[in-house]
Amino acid sequence: MGTPVVENARWQNWSGTEAAEPVRTVRPEGVEELSAAVVAAGGDGLRVKAVGAGHSFSAIAVPEGVRIDMGGLDEVVSVDPRSGLVTVEAGMPLWRLNQVLDAHGLALENMGDIDRQTISGAISTGTHGTGDRYRGFAWQVKGVKLVLANGEAVQCTEFERPELFAAARLGLGAVGVIAEVTLQCVPAFRLHAVERPERLDAVLGGLDELVAENDHFEFYWFPHTDRTLTKRNNRHAMSERGRAPSRLSYWWNEGFTENTLFSASNRVGVRFPGMVPRLNRIAGRVWSAREYTDVSHRIFTSPRSVVFREMEYALPREALPTVLRELKALVEREGHTVSFPVEVRFAAADDIWLSTAQGRRTAYVAVHQFRGHDHVPYFRNCEAVFDAAEGRPHWGKMHTLGAAELSRRYKHFEDFRRVRDEADPERRFANAYLERVLGA
Repeated sequence: MGTPVVENARWQNWSGTEAAEPVRTVRPEGVEELSAAVVAAGGDGLRVKAVGAGHSFSAIAVPEGVRIDMGGLDEVVSVDPRSGLVTVEAGMPLWRLNQVLDAHGLALENMGDIDRQTISGAISTGTHGTGDRYRGFAWQVKGVKLVLANGEAVQCTEFERPELFAAARLGLGAVGVIAEVTLQCVPAFRLHAVERPERLDAVLGGLDELVAENDHFEFYWFPHTDRTLTKRNNRHAMSERGRAPSRLSYWWNEGFTENTLFSASNRVGVRFPGMVPRLNRIAGRVWSAREYTDVSHRIFTSPRSVVFREMEYALPREALPTVLRELKALVEREGHTVSFPVEVRFAAADDIWLSTAQGRRTAYVAVHQFRGHDHVPYFRNCEAVFDAAEGRPHWGKMHTLGAAELSRRYKHFEDFRRVRDEADPERRFANAYLERVLGA
């Protein structure tokens, strides 16, 4: 039986920033079908792009020839509760992966704030959470099964085809299609969450202590104000008593306040831009203090129904206070209307070739605009500030840098391109975005 094919299925990402009409869409349900789809694309002279949930804001996942819908590759391959090694098919979404791990008393070491992505999409774009002692998703990857441009399915780890593994575990989809992922998981744990509003200057003044004294610290700054919402998440054993938020509390904070009310506020801001500073001050008060404990992934992640655009840069940790103060000044100086808060997170240094935290302690600064506002001028001005601080853009979020600039910011950039040349000499897995950031 051949791989199911859907002709001319239009594709669009979640945020609506990218769309395409691939020649065909295939939905393989196993490694053999995935390999056959890649070989067939090559026979037709078409490029191939594996596409998951479409949560990237950049054009990294745009399918120009054959779109591989990863939704049929979402099964558990193996779970070893003793070692914590878990292998799943690459199309499994993170929310379902968390259900699998819950059932075996395991957890991901760290997560971002969204769980709709597929595991392969999350690791391939450099998705991360926050925590000065923790690293991004790709750091948790111990092995991948990869389908190469010739259709061969190969297993790679740090001991087996180590250079291919070094490239593929954060590979931008440029060296092959990931079929399976092996993750190093940890025993399940709870997080004790403390959220409260604080002044921006107080947060920046005490930043070193806030980051060092909490397992996972982040904060949101509301432009046009000096208000922030800080989030301190600290780890506890599952045996410790939890105090999960009630259904009413969860609905009020995650459902109503952070989505329904926030969406309404943004729509008002589009119609009446002059009200945005006042609305941001109100938002800074509505997102009020709360404290609760729950299983880790329920604290790390939140539902997101308000559609927005996002740019995020990874900065040297020490540059953060200066960068935030420059952003605050430019919002007022340039007259931008910004209804979304700026999100700030932290990560330890790692040694993954194309990781945005490679070789340095990192602060992540993410700027957003509601889809009804013109994001271009605001993002352009922010990017100039990030660029001056030697920032590295998140691969799955909006930016304008190309290979010439990026090659100077990654120690192993040429190593990655060499492995790509060997794995995909005909650029079967390329698209316009990869040509821009990696070169043709």
